[in-house]
Amino acid sequence: MHSHPWNQPQGDRLWLIAGTGEGPPLAETLLARGWRLQVSVVSRAAAGAYRPHPALDLRIGTIGAGATHASDAGVARELEQAQGLADPFRWVIDASHPFACRISASLARVCSAQGQPLLRLERPLLPLGEATLLPDLLALGEQVAAGERLLLAIGGRQLACVVEQSPQAVHHARLLPAAPGLQQAMAAGLAPERVACLRPGGNGELERALCRRWAISSVLCRRSGGVSEGLWHGISASLGLRLLLLDRPPEPQGSERLALEALLRRLKRP
Repeated sequence: MHSHPWNQPQGDRLWLIAGTGEGPPLAETLLARGWRLQVSVVSRAAAGAYRPHPALDLRIGTIGAGATHASDAGVARELEQAQGLADPFRWVIDASHPFACRISASLARVCSAQGQPLLRLERPLLPLGEATLLPDLLALGEQVAAGERLLLAIGGRQLACVVEQSPQAVHHARLLPAAPGLQQAMAAGLAPERVACLRPGGNGELERALCRRWAISSVLCRRSGGVSEGLWHGISASLGLRLLLLDRPPEPQGSERLALEALLRRLKRP
């Protein structure tokens, strides 16, 4: 899974920070065009979405960790190592999740400080439809009635904040089958019988069954623009549920934001 074809010409290497959405097909396209890639993903599960390739160097794990701005050191270390090998990155490509604020901010800060060209893949917004857009979680309390059965499909990190902002609701959560999310759900005070751990994918039948079983009336998810958001639009419409969408955080300054086709046009081989 790790390969270092350093004997190839310099100036043809990219660093892609991505997940399992746009990342794998983007990597395939760039490899087919002759780029060498270092791809950083958070977990081994995410790494499984990338097919091995002789010009692909797959890195698994957090780029720096811990408190605020701790990712800066990790980003700087990657750039410095590339420079030390006399094989720097032509571009850094931030294709992380729209809500992955910490790593995007670190990439923008460090790349700007070091003069490293940075491109941000901008995921298009889905039509809002009948959904209610929340500017932040502080607005949630005004939208939820006492006793409302609310399904949380926003991951684990913000569960405690959601519960704090809407104590009048009966909270349920759909999480990835990973220990951190489950621990965060328990720490937020969710009852074990109101938590379901499911792998993403499929046509949404499991999620529909959960909504029926729990008699859900409203769903809260993030306006990510991805498959998951599209799934909840469809489920909410089919079951007559109210969909609450948490708006995206603002993008950090310092990166050039491009949609996929424009990004690929920008990434011309030297």
